[in-house]
Amino acid sequence: MIKRLAFLLPFLAGCMCAFAQVQPPDDFLGYKIGTQYTPHFKIINYFNHVAAAFPSVVKLQPYGQTNEGRPLIVAFISSEDNINNLENIRNNNLRLAGAAKDKIAPVENTPVIVWLSYNVHGNEASSSEAAMLTLYELVNPSNARTKEWLKNTIVVIDPCINPDGRDRYVNWFNSVAGKNYNPNLYAREHREPWPGGRTNHYNFDLNRDWAWQTQYESQERLKLYQQWLPQIHVDYHEQGINAPYYFAPAAQPYHELITPWQRDFQVSIGKNNAKYFDANGWLFFTKEVFDLYYPSYGDTYPIYNGAIGMTYEQGGGPASGLGVYKQEGDTLTLTDRIMHHYTTGLSTIETASQNAGRLIKEFRKFFNDAVTTGTGIYKTYVIKNEEGASQRITALMELLDKNNIQYASAKGNAKGYNYFTGKEEAFTITENDIVISSMQPRSTLISVLFEPKSKLVDSATYDITAWALPYVFGLKAFAVKEKVSPAGAYTKPQPLVNRAVETYGYVIPWEGLQSAKAVAQLMQKGVKLRYSVKDFELEGNHFKAGSIIVLKTSNGASGSNLWNVVVDACNAQNIKAIPVSSGFVDKGYDFGSENVKFMKAPKVVLVTGEGVNSNAAGEIWFFLERELNYPVTLVNARDIKTVNWNETDVLILPDGKYSFLNNKDFSDLKNWISRGGKVIALENAVAQLAELDGGIKFKKEDNDDDDKKDLYAALKKFGDHDREFISSTTPGSIYKVQLDNTHPLAFGYPDYYYTLKMDDHVYEFINDGWNVGVIKKDNLVAGFVGSELKKKLNDGLIYGVQDAGSGNIVYLADNVLFRNFWQNGKLMFCNALFLVGQ
Repeated sequence: MIKRLAFLLPFLAGCMCAFAQVQPPDDFLGYKIGTQYTPHFKIINYFNHVAAAFPSVVKLQPYGQTNEGRPLIVAFISSEDNINNLENIRNNNLRLAGAAKDKIAPVENTPVIVWLSYNVHGNEASSSEAAMLTLYELVNPSNARTKEWLKNTIVVIDPCINPDGRDRYVNWFNSVAGKNYNPNLYAREHREPWPGGRTNHYNFDLNRDWAWQTQYESQERLKLYQQWLPQIHVDYHEQGINAPYYFAPAAQPYHELITPWQRDFQVSIGKNNAKYFDANGWLFFTKEVFDLYYPSYGDTYPIYNGAIGMTYEQGGGPASGLGVYKQEGDTLTLTDRIMHHYTTGLSTIETASQNAGRLIKEFRKFFNDAVTTGTGIYKTYVIKNEEGASQRITALMELLDKNNIQYASAKGNAKGYNYFTGKEEAFTITENDIVISSMQPRSTLISVLFEPKSKLVDSATYDITAWALPYVFGLKAFAVKEKVSPAGAYTKPQPLVNRAVETYGYVIPWEGLQSAKAVAQLMQKGVKLRYSVKDFELEGNHFKAGSIIVLKTSNGASGSNLWNVVVDACNAQNIKAIPVSSGFVDKGYDFGSENVKFMKAPKVVLVTGEGVNSNAAGEIWFFLERELNYPVTLVNARDIKTVNWNETDVLILPDGKYSFLNNKDFSDLKNWISRGGKVIALENAVAQLAELDGGIKFKKEDNDDDDKKDLYAALKKFGDHDREFISSTTPGSIYKVQLDNTHPLAFGYPDYYYTLKMDDHVYEFINDGWNVGVIKKDNLVAGFVGSELKKKLNDGLIYGVQDAGSGNIVYLADNVLFRNFWQNGKLMFCNALFLVGQ
């Protein structure tokens, strides 16, 4: 196989010949590339080897470590002159993008930057193998063509974006594979166990985290990426084993703000890739399946930041192992997969080098247009800094800072689209409001992240279709078509400094995630807490329902240090801790009332393992462990009967399919709930509970009268069959949910919430419980919803609580922790965890 491919590939010119200075991967590793999977540490060792052999043309730069301690690195490869001048080239490139701190004019006679990102999905493991071949061929002294390309091109190779996921897959595969690979798809080496290697340590999909940067790997990579802003970025993937290779141009829908140049150059790259695939007789496809819309992919995020961003997809993935039989009868090998990725890598570099001048010119134009005219119909976005919104405002500013989006302050009057009413309205801008102009280098990214309504030319999308940040953060905002002149830089508030004083108690307003973090910390320090189920007024302060109350009562064990512990926890989260001198309130219920509830620190079990959506479980695990810093016990679904229920207060069921959620096996769980236990069920776990006796029920569809039925509905065109399902689906749309904010599940919210709807699940109103969050008629805010589904998604339950004896079942039909970027849902999850049922 190696000989055949070496003959077919025109790039190879002595590729497998060893040189004194550097070894090709085969010689260094001690086995032929493609005959086994390479552990991550050996890939790093090979990159170090090449960099040591050719320090004049290869520079390695570490940019962090994974959760499991594996190094994250990139390699810069170019000519000796370019490597010696690397920092000046980087600074000039930022000047081209209007992102440099100095005022020096940029020059366009500069190398083009091509960034190749491999193995973002850990079990799509062929690309990291290809990265080693690509690196070698760029420095191979026998290859004159690559040396010519590197005169005007800087290649950045990230050999593995997701080392933890890769090694999870590779270590598993190497432990189950035999001496010879078995190509039968039913063999165990093609059946990767839960949770699989696709995701990172916390089971997050890093390819959907570029804009949100919730994960450490993304945060550190994007810091480096923002320092360079390449002209071309390629993200390497794998798909089903029977699929031919995919490369650009992408499929519709293209986001409307993607420039004609970016679209056209994808075609140029695709044609060059096709030239080599045609020469080798390899199958491929373009313009299908993989669109350019959702802003947080490894192709779209670079596009919205001025690059030619692309996804390359090789057939294979975890089911392919080292070799597997395809439907058509031939065998797909790891060697095949590697050589396809290797070929598109070199082809892309070649195309960039041949078009370097035009790439630089268009790159500069992209950012010049952004600064001078802005993109999109809205030129300014105003975020209102209202009372109680400070924690969400802070979280938004953190996201803007991560993406190098500038914001300012202003004063005056304006007219714009109110995200929450859906109407054009006049409003006043105050000095504490955040004003974001679209006339800045990140104009396109801003317009995409803040667009009130997504415009789709094709409803067959690969991901969610709505993500406007005011809905994500639950912040009142306006989109203005005119430029609003800033009054100056936005002044962030100084950190709060609470002082410990000897007093009757402290009240902590329940206003957001920072409040919940402080509560989690205090609980772990053994501080006893209470919360009020009603608003109250005391000593000139108005406190809303859910406010946390800390009293000397029950906290004798903390002694004289109690108030220091309280204010330290609140200072760490930058939130107020308000001292009060009495439990006798001016309005509302006194602190000794039954309407002031004692809060027990819950002992939490999160169900994981086979049948559970690993991404969904990872979101909750990450949120509890990394954001709340609250202890959680992970138990596999198959071991649920081993749980010590006497030591468990909360059972969390993420999205999944649970074998024990049936009428027979659920009886034991119901007994535990009736004794005071609490179940928090999300997404499809709610759907399974709806099928049990005594639970909530799916909303029944309205049946048309017989005389209104279409007699010819069954007469469908075969050519439309791929789209028939779309009318009954939503790939991710935003709905306004009406909240009963007098219930603890909705404390800290107004009487509405914006949910991301990912499915068709909506439930009948509960007669024996609490309908906390419901969708009413015409509450679609943004995103695509099929015509048939739109009829169903109204007048139904989304969030609710059912009391069962002394315990509760909390129903969260939509994912309030979606990819950890849906910020406004996090407080609702904390309400479910800490407040409901106390």
